[in-house]
Amino acid sequence: MNKAIGIATQARLTKMLRSVTVTFFAGAFVAACGGGAQTEDNPTSQIPGNNNNAAYAGPAARDADVLKFQQEFWSKAKTTDRCGNCHNESVGQLPMFVRNDDVNLAYDAAVTKVDVSLPAQSEIVLKVSSPPLGHNCWVADPGVCGTIMTTWIENWVGNTAGGGRQIVLVPPNSADPADSKNFPDDPASFQQLVYTPILQQYCSGCHSSESATAQQPYFADPDINAAYAAAKSKINLDSPGDSRFVIKVSPNPAISGESHNCWNNDCPTAEQEILAAITSFANGINPTVVDPALITSRAIRLTDGTLASGGNRYEDAQVALWEFQTGNGLVAFDTSGVDPAIDLNFSGDVEWFGGWGISIGAGAAQGPGKAQGSTAASKKLFDVLQESGEFSIEAWVVPANVTQEMARIVSYSAGNTARNFTLQQTLYNYDFLLRTNETSLNGDPQLSTPDADEVLQATLQHVVATYDPINGRNIYVNGALVSNADPIPGGTFIDWQDTFAVVLGNEASGDGTWEGTFRLAAVHRRALTQEQITQNFDAGVGERFYMLFDISARIGAPAESSFVLFEAQQFDSYAYLFDKPRFITLDGSAPEGISMKGLHISMNGQEVAISQSYANMDQTLSASLFEELGQPLSMLGAVIPLEKGPSDDQFFLTFDDIDGVVYNRQYPSMLTITPTDLPPASRVGVRTFDEIAATYASILELDPLIQFPDGSFPVDETFQELRQSLPAVAEVNTFLSSHQVAIAQLAIQFCDAAIGSNTNPNPDAEAVIWTSFDFDQPATTAFSVANRDNFIDPLIARAVGQTSVGPQLASQPTYATVRDELGVFQAAGGRPDNLIDRLLVGPSDTRAIAKGVCASVLGSAATLVQ
Repeated sequence: MNKAIGIATQARLTKMLRSVTVTFFAGAFVAACGGGAQTEDNPTSQIPGNNNNAAYAGPAARDADVLKFQQEFWSKAKTTDRCGNCHNESVGQLPMFVRNDDVNLAYDAAVTKVDVSLPAQSEIVLKVSSPPLGHNCWVADPGVCGTIMTTWIENWVGNTAGGGRQIVLVPPNSADPADSKNFPDDPASFQQLVYTPILQQYCSGCHSSESATAQQPYFADPDINAAYAAAKSKINLDSPGDSRFVIKVSPNPAISGESHNCWNNDCPTAEQEILAAITSFANGINPTVVDPALITSRAIRLTDGTLASGGNRYEDAQVALWEFQTGNGLVAFDTSGVDPAIDLNFSGDVEWFGGWGISIGAGAAQGPGKAQGSTAASKKLFDVLQESGEFSIEAWVVPANVTQEMARIVSYSAGNTARNFTLQQTLYNYDFLLRTNETSLNGDPQLSTPDADEVLQATLQHVVATYDPINGRNIYVNGALVSNADPIPGGTFIDWQDTFAVVLGNEASGDGTWEGTFRLAAVHRRALTQEQITQNFDAGVGERFYMLFDISARIGAPAESSFVLFEAQQFDSYAYLFDKPRFITLDGSAPEGISMKGLHISMNGQEVAISQSYANMDQTLSASLFEELGQPLSMLGAVIPLEKGPSDDQFFLTFDDIDGVVYNRQYPSMLTITPTDLPPASRVGVRTFDEIAATYASILELDPLIQFPDGSFPVDETFQELRQSLPAVAEVNTFLSSHQVAIAQLAIQFCDAAIGSNTNPNPDAEAVIWTSFDFDQPATTAFSVANRDNFIDPLIARAVGQTSVGPQLASQPTYATVRDELGVFQAAGGRPDNLIDRLLVGPSDTRAIAKGVCASVLGSAATLVQ
């Protein structure tokens, strides 16, 4: 019995029981030689007599469902560069689901090969995505063909009211936890047996960070630790013959061999050599034996889970989509299913990011990175969006920093001065530039998120920029509208150019590099609504799975009925993320009163040594606690180190107590630390960012929110901009040179506001602090030896706490020392290189020199150290 649960979002359960006209019949595709005419499995040219590219002239669709099939699937799959080269009435290859003489008969053939509840598991999808080349896949990655065809089927059979994909939970293929060989920490054996004789010798021309044609993964890198880390996911220790390294060079079609870069042009020998090397390495590793005393669940791999990515995304208006699923090569495929596909070619510093994504860098060696589509394919956006008059840019991104300016995230442009649209980063802001008949050819003036809000952060964010002529431009971050009203009236795209290119992470000209990571990017032909944006934000991003750990036998439930469910994903290239475990049943039952304590995540035969977030879990299963997706067990997440890769790492759960069966866990003794083991605490510290600003305001009698005549608030704006660059903790050992740079910038801004300019002086400072100093005198007069004390003395007294008379503070520099540094000669030998005399050399301005002297005191250790 196939038990299944449909999930409409990550947190909600929806019923899949609805009336449909499409039925799934078991069966297999007819092989290349059976059922109909003899055909080539992957023909490279149009078969003679095939007329499937001709316009359809057959009978009309007999009902609404056939019409939907015709619009969403048949019209896209019927061409001779796809399924229409064989599966039609001209060639006779069965099933003839894209025949061009009668769309109704094509529909009747297609419904036998489609799974309505699990479109991704349809025979027609599995066939086209089968490795290594896919059955007549029209791009280099068969997985991309499978994704595109899944989208066509979902658009045909799906419930489009919410415009989203449905996810169905089914029991995974699971097994008892098995003994496993694990990679040793020390790479010495790998280096001796695999790296030096094979990888370094034959693969370093590409798979090295120092190669002129550097290509990820860097398993032949000069850094042996980096090479070892990159090679692990390509080696199967338990079955060396299944290692990706072996399959990659093998000429054997029985194991989907790829004959890739065989040294000496001898693939059979290359296969034997690398298999022998990996086998020798694996034979030297003793397997980790599963402790029989552990109370375990059944074991599964990440890829045995139900794919949760894109669950319930709104995609009805999507015309371009880059999910970065391929994970290798130099192309990111457009998997929207809307032709022509805008496939993006990589150049410069672009790397694949584990768990679906790419990272763009400035590339000192490779050059600035970018992912760019051809102008011919990019014209799709010109054609579609000019017709719609509205659109949305959507991206899941991780900015590398908050210091980038005019850094192009998603751009449809020709260079720095001509664009149709651009979403870019400027420091903490997202900017939206758009060419209409109301703006410039460069899309100016741009719409930006408010400076003070600092909405852009160097973390994973969902960004959507929308435009329609009624509401203008809007920017949403993490589901919330963050931009102010667009001051530019709505316009048309009459001035757009169709010769521009779509580029991610840069300008087409290569001089607008954005550093960061893309997890997803899309363009929609409609301005998404708040509800649709929230829907896509809630759906999340990346290659995520619902992992069902079977505990049915542990609690006396029917087979394959009771599970602990985790949402899990490859978090990056080095780790997995497990999140929010729940107890769930797939048969509708609700076990009562069963204890579940001390849950631990285990991998490859043993409990993971770190990140056991659920070790203290203490739950009792109860129907009263069940939500639509079962009973929540914890709201915590756990980051688990990646070892062999998502296809090979075997996960299972262990429990300290489940249904009264208890595991006697022995905890290591606690480490005792005595006071003598700790270094003495520092007797001095530094002021933190807020204390520094408050100190400067007190010294200069200045309100940080002072407003200038032009309406700006320069002191507060500078502080907000520099806040994250100023000390955040008082510990002196954490003070960095970058902190001092920010302190100097803030000190200059405070002194500039306090002293003012010749055209806009600050009378308050002159009346309260420098009562005897004449700012209107020429610099040489105002800062003559006789007059300098009138400026210096009040500054030292307020900032340092020292005067020329009275006791000196032992913890501060003396009055005389500071006075000497600033510019006053002493009878006992003043310094000829004092600050004021150096500033008086050449053209000088009284207020400019005063600001420099003021900033040197404010920005010194005298005000910082406490």
